[in-house]
Parts: sequence; C-alpha cells; structure tokens
Amino acid sequence: MIHPVLSDDVARAVADGRPVVALESTIFSHLGLPSPANAQALDRCLTAIRDGGAIPAITAVLDGVARVGLYADEHPRILGPARKAAERDLAVAIAQGWELGATTVSASVALAAAAGVAVFATGGIGGVHRGSELTGDISADLDAIAHHPVITVSAGAKAFLDLPRTLEYLESAGVPVLGWRHDDFPAFYTRSAGMPVPHRVETADEVAAVLANRSRQGTGVLLAVPIPEADALDADELDQVVADALAECEASGVVGAAVTPFVLGRIGAATEGRSVPANLALAENNARVAAEIAVAVAGV
Repeated sequence: MIHPVLSDDVARAVADGRPVVALESTIFSHLGLPSPANAQALDRCLTAIRDGGAIPAITAVLDGVARVGLYADEHPRILGPARKAAERDLAVAIAQGWELGATTVSASVALAAAAGVAVFATGGIGGVHRGSELTGDISADLDAIAHHPVITVSAGAKAFLDLPRTLEYLESAGVPVLGWRHDDFPAFYTRSAGMPVPHRVETADEVAAVLANRSRQGTGVLLAVPIPEADALDADELDQVVADALAECEASGVVGAAVTPFVLGRIGAATEGRSVPANLALAENNARVAAEIAVAVAGV
C-alpha cells in the first residue's frame, strides 16, 4: 500500500477537513506543455485553486518519494525533464528512487485517494484508443477513476480517442459521468464530442452529493467541464488534423503511449500554436471548477 508524503499545508488541510485539489505533474513537465507555457500553466492553476478557497496539492515522485503537495522551492524541479509515472509505475519509481516521476492522471488519482484528497483537476483524461479491439490500448486513467473515490475534473477526453467507447467503458465500470452546466461530453480542445453527457449538473453541491451517494464507495466520479467558449478550437479543423495525424501514426508504426504526444504535436503545428493557449485556458478553468467542488465536498 502506497503512503505518500504530504506537504505541511496539505497535511493540515486534510486533517482539518478543509478543501484540497490534487494536480498531476506531467502537464507541467517537459512531457506536457512546452516551456514557458508549462510554468504559466502551473502558476495559473495554483492561483485559480487558491483564489477558489482550496489548497493545491501537486502530485509527483521526487527522489523516490511519492508526494502529495510540493513546496514552492520544489516547483522548478517539475518543470524540467522527467520520467512519466502512471499508477502502475509508482511502486517502481519509489523502489528505484526516480529523481522525478511526473504523475499522469492514473497516478495522481491513486495518490490523491491515498492522501485522503477527494478532488483532482487535470486537462483531459486518457481513454479507449481507436482500434482498441485489435490493440487492447485502453488508458490506465479509466481504471484509476473507476477504482479510487476521487472526483476527476477534466475537459472530457482527448479528441483522437474513441470517445463513444470511452464513455461505454466508464458506464460499465459504474463511474458517474457528469457534465458541468453542459449537455454534451467535451473533447478537450472543443466543447462537444458530438454525444450527450449522461448527466448534467449545475452546482458544486450536486457533484459533492453524487460522490457521497455512490453505491460503490471505491468508485470515483468524472466531471466533464467544457473548455471556455472563447478559447475553443474549430471542431471541423481539429477533426481533419486528428484524422491525418492518426493515419500518419498507423503508417509510421506509432503505437501505445507514443500516440498522444505525436498527435498533440501535430495539432500544435497545424493550428499554428493556438492549441497551447487553449490548453492553458482549459487547465486553468478546470482548476477553478475543481476548487469550487472541493469547497462543496468539504462542506465549508
């Protein structure tokens, strides 16, 4: 059983039942956004959470220690080169003393649950990949959300995934999928994946009540928050870019975990960098909503 080390402010907040929002570290490392956008994302997310009345808790593995909550002088470390750590990698990262394991969604959800943190904010989750019936490629994010009692706040899932099958997987796993003041399931850079979200919610209190009244107490909740309308990319343009990038992946033999950075890189190039500001906006917006949810969960 993993026992993460909590920063002083996170430990006090958890002990006192005050609102805390966990964050992944992959998005802030060189594996996520390019510099200096990664540092901007970190600052904007931390500020949004604090302004919302919650304590931010960045997750990571530093020098072989699983952490939930980092100190300010440790922030520069997560902005640089890192090894990606999903939930399955946490035990290895600890045993081998990784200098920096940048946590993905699955690892962050697992660490948040172990620390007693009920709300986690990210950009977008992974999901069922197209062609998974042949490759079996399904993100560990879905299993983590299904097996840890944490509310994951995200801008849906990335557009290049098989989104109908992603929603079907979550339904089969018993995960409540909620749309934040929106009827459609968002697709990261766009506000709609062209399919309805199972349940629409209007308030943070509703989301907190869903977590409290689950029939399976070990199961999490996915809150899908659409990217702010002013920051969304054009859906038709994005569909074509994704289709071209996936065809290139197939032709070049790019598979598994390599697909995500490949496709995101093609999106960035095709949109002439417009995807980076969109990513910053949705990450900040998710952090802001997550703080509101954390306050409701804490009953403050």
